[in-house]
Amino acid sequence: MTTRLGLALLWLLYKLLGARALGRLGAALGGLAYHLPNRRRRVGATNLRLCFPEKTAAERAVLLKAHYRAFFRATLQEAVSWWGSKAEVEALTRIEGFEHIAPHIGKPLIILAPHFIGLNLVAVRLSLVHSPTVSIYAKIRNPLIDQLMQHARSRFGPIELYDKREGVKPVLRAIKRGLPFYYLPDLDHGRRDAVFAPFFGVPAATLTGLSRIAALTGAVVVPCIAEQTAEGYVARFHPAWADFPTGDVEADVRRMNAFIEDRVRELPEQYFWLHQRFKTRPEGEARLYD
Repeated sequence: MTTRLGLALLWLLYKLLGARALGRLGAALGGLAYHLPNRRRRVGATNLRLCFPEKTAAERAVLLKAHYRAFFRATLQEAVSWWGSKAEVEALTRIEGFEHIAPHIGKPLIILAPHFIGLNLVAVRLSLVHSPTVSIYAKIRNPLIDQLMQHARSRFGPIELYDKREGVKPVLRAIKRGLPFYYLPDLDHGRRDAVFAPFFGVPAATLTGLSRIAALTGAVVVPCIAEQTAEGYVARFHPAWADFPTGDVEADVRRMNAFIEDRVRELPEQYFWLHQRFKTRPEGEARLYD
């Protein structure tokens, strides 16, 4: 009941205020939420301390507050992907660097999409210019939110969504049929199918899927960064990776993490810092989170 009431309120605010005013409201709420002590805030503070040791505690606090503002803004503006028209989605989002992906459409292709806060809106925007696509997802505990997220991804074009528990075989088949694979491999999912690779100099359990799937399908990897701007969101494609995969899975994983780290340094407040990215530790290392 609480979720339904919250969603009803969000829908009403979206219809009354529009996307941009709703974003300003979200940023303001994020600024307030930052001051409420909670476990997620401690996780974010730990991540920033590990990744930016050169910054002072005060500088990291400013960065974390900026992240809260950006994150809450993006969360409220998810309303556009759920209930907005095609024109409203296009007004809030745009695509840059499409020339990097265009030659590979219809061929085996992996879109590397790290966890920047606008990635869900960007995924919906991409469905307007090319569908179908394929992706893997983990079910959200709240079934109503889970249903809305899946609905948003398929509103404007078909998508093959596979639960991560189904394994990678259906994804491999889809890639070989020419469906672009929208892949988000930069969270800590434990030791299974992962190796430890540096992320901001800290060993991080990192999925090896990008290297292995590219090798099995012959797919080209084209990164796409979701950037939140003053006006909305940009899906920014980067050039396709040359000489990838290399046959050395660990080297490929290090390359992926280094690329993501470079992009995070460009947009430090927009990466998803509230996730326990360093939860899984090498044998013998102490846990890093409370």
